[in-house]
Amino acid sequence: ATAGPRSFSAAEVRARCAQGACLVSCHRRLYDLSGFVRLHPGGEQLLRRRAGTDVSAALDGPPHRHSANARRWLEQYYIGEIEPGDEQVPPRGRTRAGSLSEAVDEKEVVAAAQTPEQTDLCYKTVDVEKDLVDWQKPLLWQVGYLGEKYDEWVHQPVDRPIRLFHSDFLEFLSKTAWYVVFIVWTPVVLYLSWFSYTSLAQGNTRLFSSFTTEYSIPIHKYYFPFIFLLGMILWSLLEYLIHRFVFHMKPPASNYYLITLHFLLHGQHHKSPFDSSRLVFPPVPAALVIGFFYGVLRLLLPKVLGLSVFVGGLCGYVIYDMMHYYLHYGSPKKGTYLYGLKAYHVKHHFEHQKSGFGISTRFWDYPFRTLIPEETFKKED
Repeated sequence: ATAGPRSFSAAEVRARCAQGACLVSCHRRLYDLSGFVRLHPGGEQLLRRRAGTDVSAALDGPPHRHSANARRWLEQYYIGEIEPGDEQVPPRGRTRAGSLSEAVDEKEVVAAAQTPEQTDLCYKTVDVEKDLVDWQKPLLWQVGYLGEKYDEWVHQPVDRPIRLFHSDFLEFLSKTAWYVVFIVWTPVVLYLSWFSYTSLAQGNTRLFSSFTTEYSIPIHKYYFPFIFLLGMILWSLLEYLIHRFVFHMKPPASNYYLITLHFLLHGQHHKSPFDSSRLVFPPVPAALVIGFFYGVLRLLLPKVLGLSVFVGGLCGYVIYDMMHYYLHYGSPKKGTYLYGLKAYHVKHHFEHQKSGFGISTRFWDYPFRTLIPEETFKKED
């Protein structure tokens, strides 16, 4: 027979929180959010302030009503039940209403420290027996068989790493630490920027020179910063278009290969949005895509001019990848641009998968009318 959920006394919860754990309750259900506090879009301090409290009212808002996916995500951190009668313990000292964080007895802390094994999480991030895929095997070759169930399944995020390939070598190539992108591409950006500027300084680059000599326009070296900036702006548009129309295409339910391709490109990220090894683009496939876009610019523009636009776009890509990682793993200060952008991006993952396609900027969501609407609701009595 399966053992029932473990019961926790209010004293034990107080002691765990005093030791630095972030335990919250929803009615009598208790959750350990210690491993999630840095990832919370509202900021780490917000969750820390709620440690030891009942968050059932906060889940309904205002200012934010948590989505069904967010509530499902919370269940991954379930560790047991509050003992009957302890969920409404009147607080002593400076605590919030409904809090379990009474004044902590030193003996309680000592007792908690002596039984660390009792704080081990007893949840499973995925119910292996009920899930549609076998998490003990690589997922890439399984998802294509989900058919019409794929779209709903892939947009129900879980907090666990994903294995894609049977081959350890291919699996290694599919993972990338965030700093690898910076290390690989920053020297390329610096070198190509210097090369473009010095080439423009020679005064041999003219626009429309392939069509006419009389009316061609000279491109001076002083134009380089503006051309570079143009490349970054073009990248931000390209980022939006790729994210919306490629990464968020809805593959036909009957097409095994398109479902598999979608999961490889982006579906894996939506299924496991906090898998730190899959938040930036691996350099090898990135080089192929980057080379393609350089070839396009080389065909459309004079060599040095095309290279100047390209290096601006490449810089925009590096900033985008670094920012994307930070939006998932950073803890920006409340009220800053990145704080709002982090909350915006997390909403895209958990609730608004058909909007909010801008990552490094929300600008293109405005003209394309895919902006995630602000929540304006009155909390029900």
